[in-house]
Amino acid sequence: MAEFINPAIVPKVTLPSGEEVPCMGMGTFGSDRVSAEDVSAAVAGAIRSGYRMFDCAACYGNEHQIGEVFQEAFREGVVERKDLFIMTKVWNDMHRKVEEACLKSISDLKCEYLDLYFIHWPFPNYHAPGCDVNSRNPDSRPFSVEEFMDTYRQCEALVEKGVIRYIGISNMTIPKLEAVLPLMKIRPAACELELHVCFQQQELYDYLVAHNIQPVGYMPLGSPRRPERDICPEDVADLQLPEMKEIAAAHGGVHPALIALKWAHQRGEISIPFSVHNYASNLKCVTEDPLTEEEMKKIATLEKGNRLVKGQVFLWEGAKDWHDLWDEDGVIVK
Repeated sequence: MAEFINPAIVPKVTLPSGEEVPCMGMGTFGSDRVSAEDVSAAVAGAIRSGYRMFDCAACYGNEHQIGEVFQEAFREGVVERKDLFIMTKVWNDMHRKVEEACLKSISDLKCEYLDLYFIHWPFPNYHAPGCDVNSRNPDSRPFSVEEFMDTYRQCEALVEKGVIRYIGISNMTIPKLEAVLPLMKIRPAACELELHVCFQQQELYDYLVAHNIQPVGYMPLGSPRRPERDICPEDVADLQLPEMKEIAAAHGGVHPALIALKWAHQRGEISIPFSVHNYASNLKCVTEDPLTEEEMKKIATLEKGNRLVKGQVFLWEGAKDWHDLWDEDGVIVK
């Protein structure tokens, strides 16, 4: 049985509404290496070890199994629905049918309502889960402010109906945010983005904070277990860096993964690591033995522009390569 960490001692992050939520959730993306059954078993263990925030997505193909786990935890009295902060995402093929997608997720997750509902990617470029990195959908197209705002308005309507509590955006860039934020009636509470030691995205991070949008970092460990198709020879393994090993040694020889999670928490983000076995130690590490200011400064120097989720499968006809998805020159690439 995993160690129990009292949810009351897990540090909190304050959303723009003033609501306090845990600084760490559990991700549920098993990629192509972990089955839906193994993910749901990890979620069951995580609830019992003190996790109260879970990050799901329709396209992970495991919401139904996770819903069974939630239902069992409610039935056994381990937690009540109000104790959990449940997040999920609308997949790219449902941008014109957000309510239908949302209600299906709620039904699969057996959770009555959603705390935070993300637009998973800012365009409706669909690819089949598990498809080859070179596959392209001929219907893919560049970012459209009009299409994005149509999707976002559907999310706003769901807030007004009480189906979801907060709206989230994900995989955005500053130029895209500049284009859409002024058009929103209900501001996004959070933005999910790739954040880890070798990909700190400081400019985007600071932009979100300045606009009162909570950063939620995915792949906080530099994701050694991401899908095979996303691994490139130039990728850096964050946890193998000598500086990370040195700081880990100074903290009693813990795994460098725990140093990465402490850094993420002390920086102010919500991180959502996934682990089949180490979830209790992941949660516990943010409750004790913080990094020093010197260690935080040292980690700040480890930025290597090491984007791991490049998004190649979403490219449209005429796009050069995955860099076009991320507006690196400060303008939306069409």
